[in-house]
Amino acid sequence: MKGVIFNVLEEMVEDNYGMAVWNEILDEAEQHEGIFIAGQSYADETLFQFVQIICDKLQQPSDFVITAFGEYLFSKLVERHKVLIEGQTDLDTFLKSIDSIIHVEVGKLYVDPNLPSIECFDLDTNKMTMRYRSPRKLCPLAEGLIRGASSYFEQAIKITHTTCMHKGSDHCDLEIEYL
Repeated sequence: MKGVIFNVLEEMVEDNYGMAVWNEILDEAEQHEGIFIAGQSYADETLFQFVQIICDKLQQPSDFVITAFGEYLFSKLVERHKVLIEGQTDLDTFLKSIDSIIHVEVGKLYVDPNLPSIECFDLDTNKMTMRYRSPRKLCPLAEGLIRGASSYFEQAIKITHTTCMHKGSDHCDLEIEYL
């Protein structure tokens, strides 16, 4: 997991709960250094450990916390890397460009970003399926990122998670309906 993810997680915690809570999380995770370099890779387990600590502190399920983080993450990534949305005029076009354009740009920004595979299939004019594959199984993060993008593009949506890796599938299908 790239350090930028930890940087944004820190910002989210500090914005909502203060620096003292972030320091408590670092202490509980035994991350005494507490500095994450944006382009450097860190163990996925470190992120999962942080999420579990946050879930315990907030007494919230991990799907809720990870989805909320995804929404927050989208806005912060756009602030840091405007190139990710250059030329994007609507949510549908943006979502369909994730694997072929956005992930290519991310690959230019970060060495070995270890990104998920994303495929989009139109179901009708107001609905599409996004297929997500990743050994990390962070489908709630993908859902949060989609929600963050829908806010950015001011497009109301409804997401239905019809197929999930957490239920034995080799992929997740997120049906996105444009409202």
